[in-house]
Amino acid sequence: MAVFGCAGCGAVLTAAVSEVALPIHLADTHWEKLHPPLLEAGSYTVDPEPYGPPWRQWDEVGAREAAERGRFAPFGALSDGPSGTVLLAPGDLRGTGLILERAAGYCMGIDGRDGPNLACLGCDLPVGTRMDDCGCWQVVRLVPQAVVRLPGPPERPVMDWAELLATGALWHRLSEYRDIPAGVALAQVVVATGGAPVEVAPGPVAELLGRALGALLPAGEDAKRLDLAGPGFGEPAADLLLVPVHPQTGEVWQPRAGAVPVPVDAALWAELAFPPHRTRLPVVGGLPVGVERDDPLPPHPRYPIRPSREAYHYTLARMPAVREPWLRTIYDRGC
Repeated sequence: MAVFGCAGCGAVLTAAVSEVALPIHLADTHWEKLHPPLLEAGSYTVDPEPYGPPWRQWDEVGAREAAERGRFAPFGALSDGPSGTVLLAPGDLRGTGLILERAAGYCMGIDGRDGPNLACLGCDLPVGTRMDDCGCWQVVRLVPQAVVRLPGPPERPVMDWAELLATGALWHRLSEYRDIPAGVALAQVVVATGGAPVEVAPGPVAELLGRALGALLPAGEDAKRLDLAGPGFGEPAADLLLVPVHPQTGEVWQPRAGAVPVPVDAALWAELAFPPHRTRLPVVGGLPVGVERDDPLPPHPRYPIRPSREAYHYTLARMPAVREPWLRTIYDRGC
């Protein structure tokens, strides 16, 4: 496991943390809502993209430079900040203090607009940026040039798919924000079709993505079939298969030869593959495990989950395929 320290004086700045895959939820947030920590306690990840001020607009940067940074279509501003920032939950931070003159925010917290706002208590070196305002994931971004990795305890073992399913580790605490990974999955499916019609297998996948895919892609014969596959679920016959991404390693579960894997956030995949089945029928002799009371009835969402438009565009803008004319037309049209 990693322990990060100050590059200036060597002071310990974090608890021992284990590396995980970059959370897909970075693709969007829910505006004017307080968010939980982006990462679980005891974990960290590295964001390969530049982040932080100064920011430049697409027209100022130009398509060529933007492509060198991994941005292939206009989407928001581009950062001239450092790449490779280390992300972790705020509760895993140690030995830092807030730089008050850089603690601006929108209304309920700090949004990091002024750059690094955390300093090492040992030498006052700015080492990271904390964000916790409404519309922001609660997270700390450590500046890679300001921290060093110190010796830590042994790394946690990587769980295999069977263990992830058995322990319930795929069912994520951020399921309230499932529209974000759904928007990312929608972008991945659109690219995988190559612009061809798509037939979505009936069931949870059709309920989640069918309407959006029907609006984005043409109808016609020789449609590619889209279905779900993965560990403990099986591999139905289909051209495109939604498969999970390992939450620790970021590796994509691989289906049989011939089918195109379309990566999906593991927590969203688990909800689609193994939706909860709970009976609300009256029973005799008490309530068995897993049976809900009916007073009051459990709340139901007012609207069905729809893929996040922001996450959809965020993902497409970072895929080289968006420069192809057919896909750029779809991108510019929106969803």
